[in-house]
Amino acid sequence: MSLHDLVCALVLGVVEGLTEFLPISSTGHLILAGDLLGFNDDRAKVFHIVIQTGAMFAIIWEYRARFLKVFSSLLIDPAARRFVVNLAVAFMPAAVLGLAFGKIIKGYLFKPVPVALAFVIGGLVILWIERRPGKVRVESVDDMDWKDALKVGVAQAFALIPGTSRSGATIVGGMLFGLSRRAATEFSFFLAVPTLIAAGAYDLFKNRALLSADDIGLFAVGGVTAFASAFLCVRWLLRYITTHDFTVFAWYRILFGGAVLLTAYTGMVTWSVV
Repeated sequence: MSLHDLVCALVLGVVEGLTEFLPISSTGHLILAGDLLGFNDDRAKVFHIVIQTGAMFAIIWEYRARFLKVFSSLLIDPAARRFVVNLAVAFMPAAVLGLAFGKIIKGYLFKPVPVALAFVIGGLVILWIERRPGKVRVESVDDMDWKDALKVGVAQAFALIPGTSRSGATIVGGMLFGLSRRAATEFSFFLAVPTLIAAGAYDLFKNRALLSADDIGLFAVGGVTAFASAFLCVRWLLRYITTHDFTVFAWYRILFGGAVLLTAYTGMVTWSVV
């Protein structure tokens, strides 16, 4: 593993871990950071899958007691069955639309300028959601029914557009549909597990020809870094939302996306094909 590869693995692992579960788009940040680092070739596609999986394992570890309890009591506990059904229902919209339109989306939108536009638009949506009066109907994930889960799943489908943010779409969508801030955030975490497992397995199968034993070190560094940074980020976010809203993330998205658009327009940064 070259020094350049090591730097890319460390930087992109941290970027993935810190952004996967915040409403600021991990995919968008990886596209932009990879473009700046010159790590945006076919090998980078497989690397992104690995580090997203690493970040997902942070959720499994943080909520390991919850997952063990659900699966150990699935046959006897109605609440456990409802939890699993809700995850399955919420997972379906993005899965179906991703299979249908994923190739088109990746062909046209996985580029810096479209990502930056999605950053800005997503930030404006978050500001709108935070400023509108809303009534909380669902205080806890355990209070959700399949209709609540379906609404969140439809919101997650918008995250197929890079720069939108999967966590942002599910959290903000959940709040729009009456979930409390904590319920929307935790359900977004839980929904990340089947979503990232399925997306990762599918993409890895499609790109299996790109797998190489020479990249094991690169994958290991990136995966471990993503896991560690995601674990810290998840714990921080759960504390943060007890006393704060998501306005700061909205302004971050708008300013960051605007900066990318400005540098692209002025030629200050030579981004890849836009």
